[in-house]
Amino acid sequence: MSIPMPNLDTSPHVSDEVRKTTCYMCACRCGINVHMKDGKVAYIEGNRDHPVNKGVLCAKGSAGIMQHNAPSRLRAPMRRVGPRGSGQFEEISWDEALEQAVGWLKPIRETAPEKLAFFTGRDQSQSFTGLWAQQFGTPNFAAHGGFCSVNMATAGIYTMGGAFWEFGAPDWERTKLFMIFGVAEDHDSNPIKMGLGRLKERGAKVIGVNPIRTGYNAVADEWVGITPGMDGLFILSLVHELMRAGKIDLEYLARFTNAPVLLDSDPKSDDYGMFLRDDDGKMLVIDRRTGKPAPFDQKGVQPDLNGHIRMAGVTHVTVMNQMAERYLDAKYSPDVVGPQCGISAERIRRIAAEIARVAFDEAIELDHSWTDFRGDTHDKMVGRPVSFHAMRGISAHSNGFQTCRSLHMLQIILGSVETPGGFRFKPPYPKPSTAHPKPHFTATPGKPLDGPHLGYPQGPEDLALHEDGSPIRIDKAFTWEHPLSAHGLMHMVISNAHAGDPYKVDTLFLYMANMAWNSSMNTRSVMEMLTDTDENGDYVIPNIIYSDAYSSEMVAYADLILPDTTYLERHDCISLLDRPISEPEAAADAIRWPVVEPDRDVRGFQSVLIDLAARLGLPGFVNDDGSAKFEDYADYIVNHQRKPGIGPLAGWRMGENGLSDGRGEPNEAQIDSYIANGGFGVFHIPDDAQFYKPWNNAYQDWAVNLGLYDAPAPYLFDIYVEPLRKFQRAAEGHGDRQPPEHLRERLKHTMDPLPLWYAPLSDEREDLEEFPVHALTQRPMAMYHSWGTQNAWLRQIHGHNPLYLPTHWWEKLGLSDGDWVRVTSSHGEITVPAAHMAALNENTVWTWNAIGKRKGAWALEDGAPEATKGFLLNHLIHELLPPKGDGLRWANSDPITGQAAWFDLRVKMEKAEAPAESQPGFAPIKSPVGTGPDQLRWKVGK
Repeated sequence: MSIPMPNLDTSPHVSDEVRKTTCYMCACRCGINVHMKDGKVAYIEGNRDHPVNKGVLCAKGSAGIMQHNAPSRLRAPMRRVGPRGSGQFEEISWDEALEQAVGWLKPIRETAPEKLAFFTGRDQSQSFTGLWAQQFGTPNFAAHGGFCSVNMATAGIYTMGGAFWEFGAPDWERTKLFMIFGVAEDHDSNPIKMGLGRLKERGAKVIGVNPIRTGYNAVADEWVGITPGMDGLFILSLVHELMRAGKIDLEYLARFTNAPVLLDSDPKSDDYGMFLRDDDGKMLVIDRRTGKPAPFDQKGVQPDLNGHIRMAGVTHVTVMNQMAERYLDAKYSPDVVGPQCGISAERIRRIAAEIARVAFDEAIELDHSWTDFRGDTHDKMVGRPVSFHAMRGISAHSNGFQTCRSLHMLQIILGSVETPGGFRFKPPYPKPSTAHPKPHFTATPGKPLDGPHLGYPQGPEDLALHEDGSPIRIDKAFTWEHPLSAHGLMHMVISNAHAGDPYKVDTLFLYMANMAWNSSMNTRSVMEMLTDTDENGDYVIPNIIYSDAYSSEMVAYADLILPDTTYLERHDCISLLDRPISEPEAAADAIRWPVVEPDRDVRGFQSVLIDLAARLGLPGFVNDDGSAKFEDYADYIVNHQRKPGIGPLAGWRMGENGLSDGRGEPNEAQIDSYIANGGFGVFHIPDDAQFYKPWNNAYQDWAVNLGLYDAPAPYLFDIYVEPLRKFQRAAEGHGDRQPPEHLRERLKHTMDPLPLWYAPLSDEREDLEEFPVHALTQRPMAMYHSWGTQNAWLRQIHGHNPLYLPTHWWEKLGLSDGDWVRVTSSHGEITVPAAHMAALNENTVWTWNAIGKRKGAWALEDGAPEATKGFLLNHLIHELLPPKGDGLRWANSDPITGQAAWFDLRVKMEKAEAPAESQPGFAPIKSPVGTGPDQLRWKVGK
């Protein structure tokens, strides 16, 4: 007798409509299908046609439905009615809110525009927000990159015209050896997971270099548990071994890098260490055919890596000569480096040998002819199938810029950048530093700034300094303290404004930047700075405007709240002018659009800025008669032109003969065309332009046609970065613009034009015996910044976070499951739950970032595990280095770029009695949205 089976519907009717847009649950910008039922979001899945994720969707993306319906969503504009930090607000209308904002902003713009500090978080629309700030006229604008990975980006731009992640990707289909450095799981997760899957299918080897073995490192074939801050030393030891064995691509170095460029080698010369140039300013090389100097780009020239020329009794040598002299030095040998890095000398030699074997013995040749910028035609594309990827783990140190440069140099000497099997740029990259604007900072009352805020200085003449040498920007970006701070120093804004160093501000305007909690180092003190009053009882920072979609910790510290929508309720533009979704094979951009309308009195932040711009009369946002030029952000996306024919979106523009891509007039149906295409546009690179992009005539022509360049702009990779030498030369006493005395030695040491390694700056200020342990934080794959831990699905994965200790310290402290530890730095102390993890560098502890929440925020109950057992390492970190008795404020940042040095933290630990809750504890803040229900459920459809 058969058992009766239940009648199950295995294919339920999921939706009555599918709307395709772009995910916002992390920075991947994957394509999603939003299933709708009765006008509500019922289900989210990946879009299989999308160039980024090809249908793959992670836990975050799938949980976007819970983000969209989160109880913590703000509901209406609000004005503070109680003390700052109390969370006491009254709801007001949008007209009231915008009139209040204009009442604060208009007098500033007309008298002292620098008194507005406008800084944005992970908003992905910096092309637009930067333009708004530029038209307002304040020099004080930047986004969150100074927190995150400006070292990686800036080092890559100055060295080779791009970097990892949004700038490029490994050649997943051809790579045979893949090395990752300091990569956590939250950034670019779907493309990396997909790529790793393809590597595993082909049997390619993956090596993970990270003090922590989680995520990608856990599935790597080999894990290198390096000591934090030592990655650059390890990389340069690999360079040492490769050069010693002669396993470097000499032809590639000669043709495509500045390794054969001649240096002025006369110590008495004003240009000592600069490139020798001809009368037209072209860098000089020695042509192997003639033995004589020639411009580097002269047709048919064959640069000689060993070239030299003798003039006036001085022999001028090449960059390659200087590279050999530096990196063949015994101080980079594995025997010396290994003990410092926590890696055996034998292992360093073996990894170097494996890199060399794969790069040269398993080289790839594609039968594609191509012509380079010197007019030479090549019948093959030769590839070195070794590729690398790196992220915040090597970037967030005070030696991160030079470490990132070292990794880029390692790729270059192998000949594995823009060749088959190696690292490949994503359009609009490659773009060298000289193709980007220089920073602009000249503020004039009532006028726009004189140009874009952020850029790439080429020498001391580009620094943002007054005549007396004082900083122009509130964050001290582009000063002698941090000359190449291309993303600004968001972590220094509040501290500097509070200290009046270099001056006070009137209004702090923040968007999606949770500065009162997990987006700042020195969290307790930042909250105190935001609430501090002067001798008159007035707030030291007079006005704070904040925009967010959710009731984050920062909301309680603002005076005026401009509530944002969720990502499913607004227009966004993922633009080639900003942070596109390109892949190495194609340029691509995308949109978000309101797949649902808000059920609250909220507005998309970009549209709010459009409204504010019109009310303030900002040029470019108003017509000649003073009327608003754009109705909202969607109107801006379609009709704004950055220059004639070039707008935020490249697809479906109006050309002379109909629709065109890249260049063309605005098209009123453009957004509709993107929606019909799944929310994205793709512009494929021709086959003969797929590789050697910086030097390939076919790619240069394609890029010009698409509008990425105005004219072909081939360039050499800068292993030797001459702008760094200019700053170094100034520190040596040459030139009209001189650094202050207390910074000369630091500049001479750190601003080296060839990559080098130095110990993290905080090591000089810490007692390393008292604080012997490195403490790190990283984001889990199921979270992104602080958004995820209010998400009803995702917080079931990471509802709280322990501090993970390696076996060495677990046993030394005599810990058992359920124990707590007291962790102390030179700045602060926390008491938190502990857990044992064997796959961890023996002198490193770590935890997940942004899990801990303050009571009262995010609509969570006061007893939520995130608030009682969750915690932040931020309480142990300071935005300033420990004082050294000179009365100066030294930022805890990379001395070149200003990157926040989160990962230089050192601590000591002891076993502690378990407190009732994680310490430090903070009083609950009042949330304007109250507490969410015990159970979050709703019915969609019938």
